[in-house]
Amino acid sequence: MNERSGFSIAGIPFIAFCFLLVACGIGFLAHAGSGGLPPWIAVIGVVTFALAALLVKGFFQVAPNEGQVLQLFGRYAGTVRLEGLRWTNPFCTRRRISLRTRNFESSKLKVNDSDGNPIEIAAVIVWQVIDTAEATFCVDDYENFVQIQSESALRQMAQSYPYDAHDDGKPSLRSHGEEINNHLRDEIQARLGKAGVQINEARISHLAYAQEIAQAMLQRQQAGAIIAARQRIVEGAVGMVAMALEKLRAQGVVDLDEERKAAMVSNLLVVLCGERGTQPVVNTGTLHN
Repeated sequence: MNERSGFSIAGIPFIAFCFLLVACGIGFLAHAGSGGLPPWIAVIGVVTFALAALLVKGFFQVAPNEGQVLQLFGRYAGTVRLEGLRWTNPFCTRRRISLRTRNFESSKLKVNDSDGNPIEIAAVIVWQVIDTAEATFCVDDYENFVQIQSESALRQMAQSYPYDAHDDGKPSLRSHGEEINNHLRDEIQARLGKAGVQINEARISHLAYAQEIAQAMLQRQQAGAIIAARQRIVEGAVGMVAMALEKLRAQGVVDLDEERKAAMVSNLLVVLCGERGTQPVVNTGTLHN
């Protein structure tokens, strides 16, 4: 069911018409009471009053960014979005639907990522109604539907990615934020399209390992950071040793055989890669002692 425009007219001019009916009713009753006119004129006056009272029920107001869904004897009669005082068929029932942008934060969900690790995740969803007919008649309670389906989509998305990427280039929940948010938005939109709702933005607001494995995963992250730091240190140390040997050879400072080159490399690597400052041993003899 798609939204269509409902019948309504400007309310201010129609108020004047209702006042005119009331004035006519008063005139009919006044003349009938004076005895100068037939009795059925009084009946017309009463009918005129009743008609005016019935027409007054057709007035309603439409606020900015709001729609009024009209139903005539149970059938969808259209939606009025023109703001201001409006008048429509008084037999139509009306339901107010907000078209403003709204947002909510999901509860913290405990799910398993694609590696099977339990994590906690939550998201902020920004949405608005774009089709009042679908929001009213295709789902029972569209606000509750948005919340439940958003959490379901968030759970499904979290199970499709690992918390941390162990392979370069592989998307993860922690490292590929924009890609993850776009996937989440598309996942929610696919579920809410039939409810006349548009998802403007979906972003993860909370992401953490579950409490029972948080300490172990912290140690794992620390170990990974230590290994990465050691790799950088070793790469730099090897480059510095190679540069030192090349400078000594090019400038002819000293001529070292293979055994003493190996000893020098070992000493330099110990100095450069050690966690603590080394204690130097001063050789007071010859170079070959």
